[in-house]
Amino acid sequence: MASSSKEKKKAPAKLWGGRFAEKTAASVEAFTASIHYDARLYKHDIAGSRAHAKMLAKQGLISVKERDQILKGLGQIEREIETGIFVFRPELEDIHMNIEKTLVEKIGPAGEKLHTARSRNDQVALDVRLYLREECHNLIALLSGLQKSFVVLARKYEHAVMPGYTHLQRAQPVLVAHHMLAYYEMFGRDRERLSDGLKRINVMPLGAAALAGTGLPIDREFVAKELGFPKITANSMDTVGDRDFIIEFMSAASLIQIHLSRLSEELVLWTTEEFSFVTLADSFCTGSSIMPQKKNPDIPELIRGKSGRVVGNLMSLLMLLKGLPMTYNRDLQEDKEPLFDTVDTVSQSVAIMAQLLANLTFNEARLAKGLGGGYMTATDLADYLVLKNIPFRQAHAIVGRTVAFCISKGKELTELKLAELKKFSEVIEGDVFKVLSIDGSVKSRVSLGGTSGKMVAKALKQAEKELGIKP
Repeated sequence: MASSSKEKKKAPAKLWGGRFAEKTAASVEAFTASIHYDARLYKHDIAGSRAHAKMLAKQGLISVKERDQILKGLGQIEREIETGIFVFRPELEDIHMNIEKTLVEKIGPAGEKLHTARSRNDQVALDVRLYLREECHNLIALLSGLQKSFVVLARKYEHAVMPGYTHLQRAQPVLVAHHMLAYYEMFGRDRERLSDGLKRINVMPLGAAALAGTGLPIDREFVAKELGFPKITANSMDTVGDRDFIIEFMSAASLIQIHLSRLSEELVLWTTEEFSFVTLADSFCTGSSIMPQKKNPDIPELIRGKSGRVVGNLMSLLMLLKGLPMTYNRDLQEDKEPLFDTVDTVSQSVAIMAQLLANLTFNEARLAKGLGGGYMTATDLADYLVLKNIPFRQAHAIVGRTVAFCISKGKELTELKLAELKKFSEVIEGDVFKVLSIDGSVKSRVSLGGTSGKMVAKALKQAEKELGIKP
């Protein structure tokens, strides 16, 4: 029996408002609305609705004509959003309701059938998984670009030597290329973490409905195939309450930002007058409003600062889930702002760091100067003694006393005469001076993963092969 015009006038404005006798308070609408930030999910929401409509028609739950009307209407809405003429309405709460309500207004009763056999609970899970799958691939590509920047620098400064540090104290000489490839490895692990996380992101949730599944004859496999999901979630209750995949992504993203922060710290140090190891391009620095001479490394500083924000977002989500019972709770609406902010912050940080590195210059003369002092080949002298059959602990003590002698005399190890060195060990011969040189030290580090030119050349070639770079 058709509804009368009077009954239609009484129909609630909310798509879920059938059992409510009072209009939602304006303050409640403002407090619960998420459209101001989840509007960015429109592409993914529409993609999910298209696949769902096709499945409903395939299963005979809607007609082919209704399916085509829905698909046409969704296409119109998508174009309106992309061209900026779509009007988002806060009173409709979220992206799902905004799209569905507009669809109904455009095509009539067919639009009201789209939500058959689904809930906003599994719908939002689908949208976020589609969004995060896309953003993971984007971030993986950005990390590849960042890795390429390190490889290009490593190739450019393949034979340059710099001080290596522990505890921020000069320790041992290393090749600049070796240092750059250390970051190549670090960000490579970040790529691997994202790729591994995709296995758990790329699981199709639609069909879980509100929490218990549906009694209607749906085909989840069809929807999964339409949307490119290799797997389908196994438990409807877990499906709608699960945000582990977001936390896993944000953990990986936090680690990326921490790695960027460590790199930024080195760049800030290296650009100081005290170090002057590198020069950043003017286009990636700013000046002072009062001190005309200043050239400030603001990009590394901001990236370093943003790491606290990204880690804070991760903590926010962990605390969000901490007290939630099974299954969906409205608290989960609070997952999106920290997620979106993390995606934006980390992606922008990776991209601009790659650009900065492409415009960075190492000051080789200053690096060479930094290799003087600090007794950086002391370990090489200890290794030399080991090869002369001196137990390492004894060799360590001998070299320690030798360094103490150098300090008392204001000399470097390389400035000692053979007779002076032999006072500390009779096994020391004239060949020791090759060991004490910076060049000799670097060349000696031939262990797998070491800083010798031979090992670094091999690692650099492998990195170029992995990234598809032709040397």
